[in-house]
Amino acid sequence: MSGPGLARRDFDAAARGALDGVRVVDLSRLVAGNVLTKVLADHGAEVIKVEPPAGDSLRAWRVGGVETSWKAYCRNKRSICLDLRRAEAIAAVGRLAEGAAMLVESFRPGVLEEMGLPPAALLEANPRLVVVRISGWGQTGPFRHKPGFGTLVEGYAGFAAQNGFADREPVLPPMFMADAYAGLYGASAAMIALRHAEATGQGQVIDLSLFEPLFAVLEPQIANWRLTGQVKPRTGSRSTNTAPRNAYRTRDGGWVALSSSTQGMFVKLMASIGRPELADDPRFRTNPDRLRHVEELDTVIRDAIAGMTMAEALARFDRDGVTIGPIMDAEGLDADAYVAGREALVEVPDEEMPGGVLPMHGEVPRLSATPGLFRNPAPRLGADNAAVLAPLLGEAEFARLRAAGVILEGGATR
Repeated sequence: MSGPGLARRDFDAAARGALDGVRVVDLSRLVAGNVLTKVLADHGAEVIKVEPPAGDSLRAWRVGGVETSWKAYCRNKRSICLDLRRAEAIAAVGRLAEGAAMLVESFRPGVLEEMGLPPAALLEANPRLVVVRISGWGQTGPFRHKPGFGTLVEGYAGFAAQNGFADREPVLPPMFMADAYAGLYGASAAMIALRHAEATGQGQVIDLSLFEPLFAVLEPQIANWRLTGQVKPRTGSRSTNTAPRNAYRTRDGGWVALSSSTQGMFVKLMASIGRPELADDPRFRTNPDRLRHVEELDTVIRDAIAGMTMAEALARFDRDGVTIGPIMDAEGLDADAYVAGREALVEVPDEEMPGGVLPMHGEVPRLSATPGLFRNPAPRLGADNAAVLAPLLGEAEFARLRAAGVILEGGATR
């Protein structure tokens, strides 16, 4: 199955991006590190995934037998496979780091030191190196040794307490929220550190927890608590700042998201549903009035939208300049003209997928002079062993370590 008129991206190994020449040694696993290095790889960095014999844990997340998460997060990267329990493998990673601009890891704090790769030694061998250390709770503090999956962070940072409905349990997100935020914050931090290293010759260590990026984007929850003495309640799809703002069901069973966060937009909305007089109703005249009477206001809007089909609601509100949009799912997005027109979703060749194409997100962010690239699909496990390690170690040493099981071949595993 293929979306309507989706743009095609063909991989071009010769393409060069703004980060061409930046080598990144990626020891991370799962989502946060792979999001971080994907941003760099999409813009030309040479990201070398150093994988254990079983591969990055992300490879195990298969849907229909296909490693869709691996393919999405690890395009444009290279893969080598080493038995990191062996001293020769650790030495090879150290050699890689000596010629790299960056090293990314997501082990439990202290593991990198136990492996024989402490940041101090890495920086002594390569003073310009940027070392990104990703962990659940950070390299310092009372939780530094606790397990730190994103789910725990999403609960601890205050997100789940605010998410959901007041009369039900807190709701954790259905996606890798904490990991994704950490990966994106981490990519920004890595580029800041790289700029500093290029200007001064001084590398540094980035201590990136999963907790703090998510905690930061939930501001100003603590300031609000101190001002009011009240914890922000769970309000479902409503807002505690403006009204109306909610999800409403249409006559044919669809759902729309509507927000009228300015006075002018609220006036337009009331006129559009045939109730212009409500803009002057004392219950709804100002935003504070509307927040106090949100149940009554939502009933008016809910009843109006329940009488329209999705197509009718969208057409009417678009005509009247009211901010509304459909609540989409994957099926709808795959057939959506806006998504196709923006090239937010593109298709790349992939023999494992029906029709020989894999839909994935396009280039993010969009740069006019140095756009993101599609150089190569996510690699097979150990696919780049020879290309990366033989020049580094020499052909004879590469052959010896491969024969000794230090360098491992991934075969057909993807």
